[in-house]
Amino acid sequence: MLTNVYWACAFVLVCLGFYRFVLPALKRFDAENVQRIARQSTETADPAAHFRHALEAADEQVEAVQEIRTGVTVQYLFETQLYFSRADAEEARAERVGVIARRFYQELPEALAGGRGRGRMSARERASQKWHRRGDETIH
Repeated sequence: MLTNVYWACAFVLVCLGFYRFVLPALKRFDAENVQRIARQSTETADPAAHFRHALEAADEQVEAVQEIRTGVTVQYLFETQLYFSRADAEEARAERVGVIARRFYQELPEALAGGRGRGRMSARERASQKWHRRGDETIH
C-alpha cells in the first residue's frame, strides 16, 4: 500500500523536474529556431548574407582566446602563442578567421567545377572503377 504513495511521489518529482529543467531548455531551443528561420527568410534578399555565413562558419572552427592568470599578470593564449593584451590576441584570432573564410572562397570554384565532372555516377560506382580484380588479386 505504501509503495503506491512512493510511486506517486516519484512521479510528481519527475514532473516537477521536467517543468523546472527540461521545459525552459525546450523553449530556448524553439526560440532559437524561430529566430534562425526568420533570419533565413530575410537573408534571401541580402547579397552579403553568404559572406556573413562563411565568416560565422570560420568563426566556429577557430578556438577562442584563453585568459591565463599568473599571479597579478594576465596573459592571453591563442594557438600556442601568448599575448599580453586581449586586443592583440583577438586581432590574431580575427586574422585566422579571415584566412579560413578566404580559403573557402578560393577553393569554391574548384569544388563547384568538380561536381560537374562526376556526372550521374554514385560514389560506389566511382569507387568501383578504381578497383579491378584479376584472379584472386585486387589491383588499384
